[in-house]
Amino acid sequence: SLNCLDWSLLIPATKEMLALAEQLKGRFQGDPSFEYNLTEINAEAAARLTEGGKEPVIKEEARLIATIEQIDRAVGIVPRGAFVKTPLGSVHENRHFEGLSLVEAKKLSSYFHFTEPVNLKNKTLLEKADLDPSTDFLDSLEHDIPRGSWSIQLEKGGTVVVLRSLLWLGLTFYHVPMTKQFGYVYFGTGEKNLDLPFML
Repeated sequence: SLNCLDWSLLIPATKEMLALAEQLKGRFQGDPSFEYNLTEINAEAAARLTEGGKEPVIKEEARLIATIEQIDRAVGIVPRGAFVKTPLGSVHENRHFEGLSLVEAKKLSSYFHFTEPVNLKNKTLLEKADLDPSTDFLDSLEHDIPRGSWSIQLEKGGTVVVLRSLLWLGLTFYHVPMTKQFGYVYFGTGEKNLDLPFML
C-alpha cells in the first residue's frame, strides 16, 4: 500500500529476486520504485548478471518481496500438532488441535518451521523412530543453527508463551497454551542479524 487505504498483493518471489536481494545490505528506502544498482554494491555479482544479459538493477519492491519470503522461510513457525500430514502427502489444519500444554509450550522442540523440511531428511532411521509421521513432518526449532537463536518467554503470568527470533530481530511468535490461538508478526528493519553467532 502506498496510502494505507488501497491494498494490493505482492507477486510471489522468484529465485532471481532472492539471489539479488541477498547482495543488498542496509535499510529500506521506503520508495517501492527506488532502484538499487548492484555495480555500486557488489561488482562481481553485477558482472555475472551483465554476462547473463540481465541488468544489475533491483527495485525496492522486489527486495521487499524477497525479504518477506526469506523471513517466512527462516522464522515462520507453528506449534507441534497444529497441522497434520495425510498418508497421501497433503497437509491440512488439524481440527483436533487444542493447543500445547504449558510444559510442552516452554520447549523449543514443540515448535516447527512451516516450510519444506531440510534437517528432517538428514535424520537417521533411529532418530525418526520416535517421530509421529502425521505431526512430526517439519523441522523443529531445537536444531536451528546457531543454537540460541530463539528466546522463549512467558507473559501475563504464564498464560501466553512468546518466542522471539534473534536472527530476524522484530519477529515475535505467540501461543496461548491449551487453546488454538497462535501466530507471528514481524516489526523490524528487514535486515538479518548476521552478527548473531558472535553475540551468543
